[in-house]
Amino acid sequence: MGKNDQFWLRIIYILSAILTFAVAFLILGPRPEGLEGDVDVSGLPKVNAMLNGFTTLLLIVAYVLIQKQKIEWHKKVMLLSFGTSSAFLVSYVIYHWFKSGPKLYTGDYTGYYYFILFSHIVLATVIIPMALITLYRGWNNQLSKHKTIARITLPLWLYVSVTGVIIYQMLY
Repeated sequence: MGKNDQFWLRIIYILSAILTFAVAFLILGPRPEGLEGDVDVSGLPKVNAMLNGFTTLLLIVAYVLIQKQKIEWHKKVMLLSFGTSSAFLVSYVIYHWFKSGPKLYTGDYTGYYYFILFSHIVLATVIIPMALITLYRGWNNQLSKHKTIARITLPLWLYVSVTGVIIYQMLY
């Protein structure tokens, strides 16, 4: 692994850790007084579910494109997919900044809900560096390494995107 790769992998890991801790703090940490309700964020959970749904579709399209050896289109769709995931993260952070704590599940499938939620949270944490590394390796034409990690990243990213929509449906 070259010196440039080591530098960028270190940046990816640091950025991933910062994002993970920031999201955890926003959900579980204290809020400044009077912040909740300052901005109407009630529509953002629906936006978040839609962004997760778009991400799922884009990941599937990108997979089909690479299977058909349409590399340039695959790259474009993967960048779009990364964009919708990033937009989700920004929207999610905004939502949790202006609304204290997570919404409680009150449905009949508590065991299923918490299994899906827990696995979603764990894999969402894992997918951040994996997606960034996968994109980095593809962007830099490290195709063998890209293909190796993409085989793991794709199903995990799909799971996180799909379960994000399922969690929304179960909560709202």
